[in-house]
Amino acid sequence: MKVHFIGAGPGAADLITVRGRDLLARCPVCLYAGSIVPEELLAYCGEGTRKVNTAPLSLDEIKVEFLRAQGEGHDIARLHSGDLSVWSAVAEQIRRLEALGIEYTMTPGVPAFAAAAAALGRELTIPEVAQSLVLTRVSGRASAMPETESLENFGKTGTTLAIHLAIHRLDEIVARLLPLYGEDCPVAIVVRASWPNQRVVRATLATIKPRFATEKRVTNDPIERTAIIFVGRSLAAEGFRDSALYNAGYDRRFRPGSTI
Repeated sequence: MKVHFIGAGPGAADLITVRGRDLLARCPVCLYAGSIVPEELLAYCGEGTRKVNTAPLSLDEIKVEFLRAQGEGHDIARLHSGDLSVWSAVAEQIRRLEALGIEYTMTPGVPAFAAAAAALGRELTIPEVAQSLVLTRVSGRASAMPETESLENFGKTGTTLAIHLAIHRLDEIVARLLPLYGEDCPVAIVVRASWPNQRVVRATLATIKPRFATEKRVTNDPIERTAIIFVGRSLAAEGFRDSALYNAGYDRRFRPGSTI
């Protein structure tokens, strides 16, 4: 018996990996985070799969489900939103599985920031403008941020930020980043990336608060979750130099340099 942790992707049911889809079809038990994983993904489960929504369960109650499946000799498909490597709460489950001697696997998923960048129609790494991306959040009820991982410390580098789980703190984020990035720095908020009701709000640090307030009022949506705030010059970069990757004169392994 094994527990298969599966990154479900950002929302759209067809953005799950083929491996993840096949595991869902094969496992007799599926544990899924129903508060953020769309039910359409459960259509990939096999007939007769026992489906358990873990949204109302505590960690100890989830452990009981692991033990029940172990006693029945049934593999579990453990479905999490986005990718397992960030903010997935997988680490504490793995710790308990290891203590119980239960094997597990991890299947990555499409991360939310990648789906959000696709919604923007932008590459986030632009030659000589931005070559780094920081995935971060702010302190919240779930856990505090380490002191060294502050918006101010990241902002000093001028790198592009993808701020997760923090849309309710937009005023604070703007106040903290304005002195570092400037009023004209581009900002984009992507709400529910890849979902049918996906929305994008573009502005600058100086204008994002009224723009976003208008968006919430017009749509009558509090937008309390599943939104990513991007901040950085790469979001609106123009006139940048081409990457050398496809330059005819660039000598690379698969295409010798040319003088043409």
